[in-house]
Amino acid sequence: MFAVITDGSHQYRVSTGDELTIDYRKDSEPGQTIEFDRVLLANGGGASAIGQPVIEGATVTAEVVETEVKGPKLEIQKIRRRKNSRRHTGHRQKYTQIKVTEINVPGLEIVETPEEEPEEETPEPTPEPEAVEEEAAEEVAEEEVAEEEVAEEEVAEEEVAEEEASEEEASEEEASEEEASEEEASEEEAFEEEASEEEASEEEASEEEASEEEASEEEASEEEAAEEEAAEEEAAEEEAAEEEAAEEEAAEEEAAEEEAAEEEAAEEEDGGDDEKAADDDEESAEAKSDE
Repeated sequence: MFAVITDGSHQYRVSTGDELTIDYRKDSEPGQTIEFDRVLLANGGGASAIGQPVIEGATVTAEVVETEVKGPKLEIQKIRRRKNSRRHTGHRQKYTQIKVTEINVPGLEIVETPEEEPEEETPEPTPEPEAVEEEAAEEVAEEEVAEEEVAEEEVAEEEVAEEEASEEEASEEEASEEEASEEEASEEEAFEEEASEEEASEEEASEEEASEEEASEEEASEEEAAEEEAAEEEAAEEEAAEEEAAEEEAAEEEAAEEEAAEEEAAEEEDGGDDEKAADDDEESAEAKSDE
């Protein structure tokens, strides 16, 4: 009778008395009973029971033999070529060893198969002494040949190891040379970058100086233009003032000429009146004398 059970992400085909390793049970102890209720399939020797997905009521009972069993050692190596970088780690998975003690599947017919009787071993004939000696000599010769083969294999392995070591040394030297060349190239690149940055900073400084000079020249030209405009405005104001003064002088001269003309006219009028008065006086005097 056997059954197929599932535990974690694994499936196991078990029979009574089988020992197997399952996922690590931290809290288990030797002699403790573990029951598996997820039975996918069971066979009693004749009929079979198949679960959908598990058989209802079916269980497999097992006993803990050893709590912690380590699996095979796994080695992980990571090498970065031409970088002188190498990492080596290892891992051993933990398991729990159990022994199946009972398979219980309700309603399954169990057919017991008769146990086969062991065959009787016939005694081997005792070899003769000469044959024993020949066999011993042959065994010694075979051992010597095997030892020679082992020695040759060891020599070959040592040669291969030396070649590998020399190749590793050569690869390490190449890696170191490449690293040195890369460092030199990086230093040259850094020096070139610094030189380019210095040139760029000098160009920026020269451009800033040129822009400042241009700005100062523009300011000076603007100041000169403003001074010229102010001088032109002052000259225009002076010309306007001179024109106003000339106009005022001309107006004053005209007014003075008009006043002189009026005075002359008044004087002429005054002279005519005096002459008339003198004539009148003369006429009156003559009239008086005639009387």
